[in-house]
Amino acid sequence: MTARFAHTLPWGTEIVDDGARFRLWAPDQKSVSLLTDKGKSIPMAKTYDGWFETLTDAVLVGGGYQYVLNEGLAVPDPAARAQIGDVHGPSRLVDPKSYAWRTPNWKGRPWHEAILYELHTGTYSVEGTFNAIARDLDRLVDVGVTAIELLPVAQFGGNRGWGYDGVLLYAPHVAYGGPEGLKRLIDACHEREIMVLMDVVYNHFGPDGNYLHRYASDFFDETRHTPWGPAIAFARKPVRDFFIHNALYWLEEFRCDGLRLDAIDQIEDPSEEEILAEMAREIRAQIPDRHIHLTIEDDENTTRLFSFDEDNNTRLFDAEWNDDWHHAMHVVLTGENAGYYQDYADEPVARLANTMAQGYGYQGEPSPFRDAKPRGQPSAHLPPTAFVDFIQNHDQTGNRAQGNRLTTLAEAEAIDAALTLLLLSPHIPMLFMGDEYGEKRPFQFFTDFEGDLAEAVRKGRRAEFRDNKAFADAYAKNLIPDPNAEETLRRCVLAPLNTPRLSLVKQLIAARITHVIPHLKSMGGNTGTVTALKGAAFSVDWACGGGKLTLTANFSDRPVMNPSNAASKPFWTTPLNLDVAANTLPPWSVIARLST
Repeated sequence: MTARFAHTLPWGTEIVDDGARFRLWAPDQKSVSLLTDKGKSIPMAKTYDGWFETLTDAVLVGGGYQYVLNEGLAVPDPAARAQIGDVHGPSRLVDPKSYAWRTPNWKGRPWHEAILYELHTGTYSVEGTFNAIARDLDRLVDVGVTAIELLPVAQFGGNRGWGYDGVLLYAPHVAYGGPEGLKRLIDACHEREIMVLMDVVYNHFGPDGNYLHRYASDFFDETRHTPWGPAIAFARKPVRDFFIHNALYWLEEFRCDGLRLDAIDQIEDPSEEEILAEMAREIRAQIPDRHIHLTIEDDENTTRLFSFDEDNNTRLFDAEWNDDWHHAMHVVLTGENAGYYQDYADEPVARLANTMAQGYGYQGEPSPFRDAKPRGQPSAHLPPTAFVDFIQNHDQTGNRAQGNRLTTLAEAEAIDAALTLLLLSPHIPMLFMGDEYGEKRPFQFFTDFEGDLAEAVRKGRRAEFRDNKAFADAYAKNLIPDPNAEETLRRCVLAPLNTPRLSLVKQLIAARITHVIPHLKSMGGNTGTVTALKGAAFSVDWACGGGKLTLTANFSDRPVMNPSNAASKPFWTTPLNLDVAANTLPPWSVIARLST
């Protein structure tokens, strides 16, 4: 029997024997009607608590529909599975069971096997579609990638954007290939034993195409604002259901292997059980038979969402993006100290070593960048796999004035050493698309807005760099790219090459699979220790079973005394064939040992 999957939504549409059920929460409206693509208007019944509903066969699968408000404004379905065109036009009725999965028995992979690869659909290829990614999957398999992490694909205004301004959070973007294209991509990934994690944005809606405030003002918390728009009122049940079911939708209907929740520090919920904890608990309860991985981005370095059993199995969330590891590494590699990098400029190597051993770099200490306010909570009790490390990502690259990649900011030997630490530490490594071969093309901020909004974004983007000393020259010379120019996206499209860096990354991942991954399940909390630290050189141990994993490194451009007395034979050195018996470590060198 052919396997077909669907998640029943409290919002939006559901295919039934008699046609389809349409449902909208519009507490600000006295009446709502359904407008079909044939021009037929169907009154919707007001049921309870602001819900409007109708069941009809007047919209065929694949056909368009909109909701019409009191004043005659036609709006898209906020829970539409697809749009016919842009975010202002008709939604498309989708039968989720129309797709026949080729990999219905896929159960996923355990988290400790994750080697993440973050990518943006629109710039991964010239075509900029899910189909184009699928055609390139064998290349990623050859690299050693075990999981791709897609930047948000929910439909946003226009056809060009990072995805963090999504407004129709259930609809994979038409420009990328819609729900059908995304399912084909995920199926192709699972055929190759690659996991798919979806980046989702639950802290705000984008500025173009969000009509919720026109008919459901209670969806938002007027007493609070995020840096990107009105805050969301998560304590209200229809709102809460919208997001919990959105998470389940991606995991069940699209068979995703996990989610990465963007900027959860901007999510506030006064409920007895906060929505993030309820969401994770519900996901674990609803999908007990597959490996599902939940990760977060949290500027506050909190630990409240992490709970593990005696076997290091997660009860809520699996891991957090470790900005502290990246920031310390970036300062070591580039010497930059503006903006948030000032928090790591005093002792960058020591801070890097401590993040490797304990997770967060800031665990309650005052942050100079945040006006000396305390930041973070103790994290050494968490297993090393609770931290996702990266030498760069979409934010750290794209939020530079000109979107410069690390390859244009640091020496190749230094980046090789950084990749060695990234891929051989017991933290979960993440490559940003192009890292594997040393992409030099930028990743810049781009949008596709029109009129006043386009001008506001253009001016706002430029103003962001006015007072940042690191980008003063780019600001003064008007070198900041126009986000709305199509060329801004075009110059960011990948151009994969066969390079020495590619060979190195492949070898490092192979070494990780052989020597590191088999021991990760035995590494619980409080297993990491900085055993030596002398200037730019350090050594970190992690206890694993009856042995230990040791990484010793010199992160400077001059030879230094070897601070470690480890005697076991290395399984890896950068550079290759390094003399491990010497009393000195050459510049930008790493020695990896495993004793059992």
